[in-house]
Amino acid sequence: MEKIIHDLDVLMKGGPYSHIVEAEGFIFVSGILPTDSEKKLAITDDVKTATELVLTNIKKALESVGSGLDKVVKTTVFLRDIADFSGMNEVYKAFFSENPPARSCVAVREIPGNFPLEIEVIAIK
Repeated sequence: MEKIIHDLDVLMKGGPYSHIVEAEGFIFVSGILPTDSEKKLAITDDVKTATELVLTNIKKALESVGSGLDKVVKTTVFLRDIADFSGMNEVYKAFFSENPPARSCVAVREIPGNFPLEIEVIAIK
């Protein structure tokens, strides 16, 4: 099985992992945090603004490898506080209004950088 690794300059990276791995027609996008390195922006408080930035970054990442949000088959959302679920969900459904992917959403004790959420996706090419 061949795999293709992609790292994107616009996404923050804090460890030994790849932003995107392509394998067997699937695209695996590592957990994306609400940051914008071009604007030197990091959202640590407002979950709605954070969700919008994360999903915008995921959209850009997928498009950079010839895919898109319409090709996402699975998402995993990690929330710092489950009380933020409705705010996250409000923004999330705007990005996946038609044929939403399968999704898991869990509250975690901490997210590095004290961000309100992190989202990872699996898509097809």
